[in-house]
Amino acid sequence: MDAPLASPQPIAVAGPAPRRTRQARVAWGARVVTVGGDAPVRVQSMTNTDTQDAIATAIQVKELALAGSELVRITVNTPEAAAQVPYVREQLDRMGVDVPLIGDFHYNGHRLLTDHPACAEALSKYRINPGNVGKGAKRDAQFGQMVEAALKWDKPVRIGVNWGSLDQELLAGLMDENARRREPWEARQVMYEALIQSAVGSAAQAVELGMDPAQVILSCKVSGVQDLIAVYRALARRCDYPLHLGLTEAGMATKGTVASSTALAILLQEGIGDTIRVSLTPQPGEARTQEVVVASEILQSLGLRVFVPSVTACPGCGRTTSTTFQELAKQIDDHLRAQMPVWRARYPGVESLKVAVMGCIVNGPGESKHADIGISLPGTGEAPAAPVFIDGEKALTLRGEHIAREFHAIVERYIEQRFGEAAA
Repeated sequence: MDAPLASPQPIAVAGPAPRRTRQARVAWGARVVTVGGDAPVRVQSMTNTDTQDAIATAIQVKELALAGSELVRITVNTPEAAAQVPYVREQLDRMGVDVPLIGDFHYNGHRLLTDHPACAEALSKYRINPGNVGKGAKRDAQFGQMVEAALKWDKPVRIGVNWGSLDQELLAGLMDENARRREPWEARQVMYEALIQSAVGSAAQAVELGMDPAQVILSCKVSGVQDLIAVYRALARRCDYPLHLGLTEAGMATKGTVASSTALAILLQEGIGDTIRVSLTPQPGEARTQEVVVASEILQSLGLRVFVPSVTACPGCGRTTSTTFQELAKQIDDHLRAQMPVWRARYPGVESLKVAVMGCIVNGPGESKHADIGISLPGTGEAPAAPVFIDGEKALTLRGEHIAREFHAIVERYIEQRFGEAAA
């Protein structure tokens, strides 16, 4: 006879581990975005416009901010681009967009920040790549100039190491050291160490030059999922600076989305990461905002943040030969996402709304009851009726040719009644 089963114990609710880092502040005017500590994980993105075109850059920054990006990075690579940064900021302020701007500097950042003080002042944070600051004796001096600018204008910095532009002198030194070990490390492990030493060592140098440790953020970006996980686990053990996560050059479409989601989700679940960016290569004609949507969905799926109402939708099977539920789910999802810039102010809490659009009787009523508002559309061979559930109870049944339009109106009324001023 089989042994009796032990008394069941409550199953622990899964959740991300707590983060234990310093807290940095990235500000513009009255807008202050806290990073690290007990602040929520922040979504960051980057423009792909030529910063010399201040209008185009400001428009894209606005689009990214409206999509949910809380920090936006722009390229500052030439004197002409640096000269336009204040005008980008001015255009954003005129449009009422107070998202902080981050200047992305490589090679000549020390000169641009020194020669263009208006640029240095208009930016809210500087990204410094230790591998591209300078070589030999020039490296420390040019790194120091960038830190001096940050101190002068009271700006935080992100020391962002990338394995595609790693400090070759540091890497060569570690390779030589490794060759003298009795049991040498694998070459990849030496590269990991070089990434971490570059970030942590540069942070220590910045602090020695006068930077407040609380105003330093680190990143060590690579393009492989397992590489990113290994590097950030080690980096998190060796410092308490806020960490920016991102799989660099993640790729296009499904590949980039899946790779970024896999790597970032594992690290975030372990409590590692304070800001994230999903570095997608846009497909032809695709909006730059797609990377913000994916980053937001990662955080929302993990239960770390809530950005937009969630739409549960049936995947479809042989019971659902009609595409009605697919079309309605997309319409609802697109509409909710598009309205969020306005609804955040008008309907506080609406981002927690749960909507279900299901395709047949198998799971349709059950999923609809779990949602705040849901509809179970008829599957193949089912009666042409669609019961609507509100707050777990069947409220009415829709029939006829205008089910989609009528359900859309019901959702709008529900939002107004539950989250509008009258509900306060």
